[in-house]
Amino acid sequence: MLSYFGILLIGFLVVLVMSAIRILREYERGVVFMLGRFYAVKGPGLIILIPGIQQMVRVDLRTIVMDVPTQDVISRDNVSVKVNAVIYFRVVDAERAIIQVENFFEATSQLAQTTLRSVLGQHELDEMLAERDKLNTDIQNILDEQTDAWGIKVSNVEIKHVDLDESMVRAIAKQAEAERVRRAKVIHAEGELQASQKLLEAAKVLVQQPQAMQLRYLQTLTDIAGEKNSTIVFPLPMDLIEPLLNKLKK
Repeated sequence: MLSYFGILLIGFLVVLVMSAIRILREYERGVVFMLGRFYAVKGPGLIILIPGIQQMVRVDLRTIVMDVPTQDVISRDNVSVKVNAVIYFRVVDAERAIIQVENFFEATSQLAQTTLRSVLGQHELDEMLAERDKLNTDIQNILDEQTDAWGIKVSNVEIKHVDLDESMVRAIAKQAEAERVRRAKVIHAEGELQASQKLLEAAKVLVQQPQAMQLRYLQTLTDIAGEKNSTIVFPLPMDLIEPLLNKLKK
């Protein structure tokens, strides 16, 4: 009879010791409560608790990668788009992450969704597409500030996709094509302007130096003769025609 109670006692002690021992990995911390009140943050390694008096909550300190579900956003220029993102964050204060918020993961997810809609709604569609890095930084700063009270550090935010409907895609394609046409016309006009300026400078040089005009005349004749044309047009120098024109005017 004594041996039976002894076995029960030994078994009870073994269960008691096993329930008192906790092993935390290098990236884990244990938030310990004694009789419902915060006691200490322990770990990593071997942790011994007082069964029935102390309780422990494990907290993972590694960086968490969280997908933000696709959000319907209306931009400042009244364009409806669907946007999703990814957030990188980690717990830096295990005590606050457990005590200050019920579920820090769910709270961060909900805050990320509302912040994404709020920040992107303040910008136009062109800014969403062209200034994504700036938007990422703005969202990260807001989330980091809001989650600081929860002992969470938001290290990075990346907008993954900005999806548009088919009609908006066609409108953007037409806009891009019109922009390319405009740039081509501007470049052509600038080229014509530069060419006219160079021609004007060349004309001024030729007027000041009649000998240069004669050399240009001879070079033109050489070019025409070298092309083996059946018809050759000889340009008549203006210095030969000018005396005749003056007499006719008189």
